[in-house]
Amino acid sequence: MRRLKYFITALLAFGLVFGATACTTEDKPTSRAKENKARQSNYDKLVARQPAHTLTYSPTRDTKNFWIDTWGKTPNKLSYVYIQNANGEYGYFVLKGLPVTYCVSLLPPEQKSRVDIGQYDGDAFVQAPSMDGTFSSNSNCNAFYGKDASTGAYVEFSVGQNQSYFLYDQPLDLPQFKNAKPLGPTTIKR
Repeated sequence: MRRLKYFITALLAFGLVFGATACTTEDKPTSRAKENKARQSNYDKLVARQPAHTLTYSPTRDTKNFWIDTWGKTPNKLSYVYIQNANGEYGYFVLKGLPVTYCVSLLPPEQKSRVDIGQYDGDAFVQAPSMDGTFSSNSNCNAFYGKDASTGAYVEFSVGQNQSYFLYDQPLDLPQFKNAKPLGPTTIKR
């Protein structure tokens, strides 16, 4: 029993000495910790002096709602796509619905997957296949496609390289569009 008391006393003494040394040893903050603290402190001061203003009206939300009202409520709404070439000449397509870029996908372009990363396995986001079973990489974003309004024919066009397009939800009677030539089966009655 005496040995046990001696052992417990020695253990407690060792614990006190070790605990006291641990308390007196100061961990110096790393340079990164110091800079993070300075950044946060500076940000807090700036926010206190210059808080973010609030809106009573959002023109961006209003315009987004206008887009939704224009394109999201009528399934067979027509779009009028005017294309200007490098010579300043115009042509047009009349499409059922909006033209869509190849960059648009019905599925997320990435999927979470289990991967072997050496000693440890982990999750990573990897490219996911498209609905057609191929892999696209947000390339060819200048190519658009749609459905011709009267025939349902597939229509594809590209922009860039001195070619621009202008999209409207109704035919326009502007001087620059006066001599625009139909580029697909559907024509605008003038």
